[in-house]
Amino acid sequence: MKLIPVIMSGGVGSRLWPVSRQAHPKPFMTLPDGDNLIRKTYRRAAALDGVAEVMTVTNRELFFKTEEEYELASALPVAQSYLLEPFGRNTAAAVAAAALDVERHHGSDAQLLVLAADHLIKDEDAFAAAVQSAQVQAAEGWLVTFGIQPEYPETGFGYIEGDLGAPLADGCYPVSRFVEKPDLDRAQSYLDAGNYFWNSGMFCFSAGTLLEELHRHAPDVIASVSAVLEHSKLLQSPDNRCITFNSELFADVPDISIDYALMERSSRVATVPCDIGWSDIGSWTAMSGLSEADSENNRVEGEVVTHDASGNYVRNPERLTALVGVRDLVIVDTPDALLVAHRDNAQDVKHIVSTLKAQNHDAHRLHRTVHRPWGTYTILEEGERFKIKRIVVKPGASLSLQLHHHRSEHWIVVSGMARIVNDCKEMMLNTNESTFIPAGHKHRLENPGVIELVLIEVQSGDYLGEDDIVRFEDQYGRTS
Repeated sequence: MKLIPVIMSGGVGSRLWPVSRQAHPKPFMTLPDGDNLIRKTYRRAAALDGVAEVMTVTNRELFFKTEEEYELASALPVAQSYLLEPFGRNTAAAVAAAALDVERHHGSDAQLLVLAADHLIKDEDAFAAAVQSAQVQAAEGWLVTFGIQPEYPETGFGYIEGDLGAPLADGCYPVSRFVEKPDLDRAQSYLDAGNYFWNSGMFCFSAGTLLEELHRHAPDVIASVSAVLEHSKLLQSPDNRCITFNSELFADVPDISIDYALMERSSRVATVPCDIGWSDIGSWTAMSGLSEADSENNRVEGEVVTHDASGNYVRNPERLTALVGVRDLVIVDTPDALLVAHRDNAQDVKHIVSTLKAQNHDAHRLHRTVHRPWGTYTILEEGERFKIKRIVVKPGASLSLQLHHHRSEHWIVVSGMARIVNDCKEMMLNTNESTFIPAGHKHRLENPGVIELVLIEVQSGDYLGEDDIVRFEDQYGRTS
């Protein structure tokens, strides 16, 4: 039976701000072991038996970064496909699009294994066994969920009630109902009952069953997603297949989760209760659990000195942090933002992100170092009418042929070699050489060498926003 893991990589992870941001969300965060969640998820998916390809549903701005992470994952070689969203539209649209694409290329009997890119699973053998059990029931026409054995009365998760009195084969049970996030007393009653499980948001089903149930219970979702796919852009390469969704039609797709749209309505839902060492790493409290505690129950990442301090979590890999006489704090430092919160309020970090978003503050969206398909740029300093960046271009990579209406740029090569188009002129610049790009000039920066190109860019003008850019040619498909 063909199995297509579908990695859903669309969340922002706002509770893990300031490290997780829109342009660098939770799946890409470095964990204490030096790895990240999206690489772990990809390796785990690629290693399963019968995998025909790994599909990823993500924002189009994260495509190239995702590709790079998969290359670093050192997983088993497997075909890849991508569904690229212009913006988030919740999980029903993503799952429906994945099922339609899988049916088209692999047939209605092919099975989808829907996984979140930002979940941690420690027991991969138990996970593989649970997937095998789910596949048996998926082949029988069930929509199978993975129910996590609860360890404590968690109020931050939804629950699945399993009908343990009517077992199916291979340790699966019909689902009686889905339950919203409960209060503490109800969560404790679910734990005591023994037949309630945390809803992990992972699923397994055949493409045909999923589409049949969507037609029955959510026809507006399947109809609108079908229209999107019919008018979307397909890019095929020897390494992967990419579908870039039509933005105008995608805006008309209902913004609803797969749970609400289908799972809570269908009578064909089953669950595999499993104990796989699962965590959604949904807060800094959960993240702190990945680090070892010292004698005072402090958990730290980076250089930290403490005196009469206990129960704290510190993440500051770039400079020394000193704690004196404080208890139960979360302290997360990045080059452009510092978070200080009480551990009991770790879930409330999302409200800071909402405030920053309402203020149109870049700190909810970007880090000081921003990743692009061609490399990175880091904002070193900025003020009225000027901005200074450090730009790193990967070997063989090229920025788009572009112009800016409101700013001029001065480029100084620090290391490597640059091929530059400046209006009608093309030139090569070596270390310590420079050029000036006036506003309105078409220009392009390329690294023709085999080592990274590093340069300093000094911008000046009356508007220095990143949206002051007109692209004419781009090897990464970013022109309109």
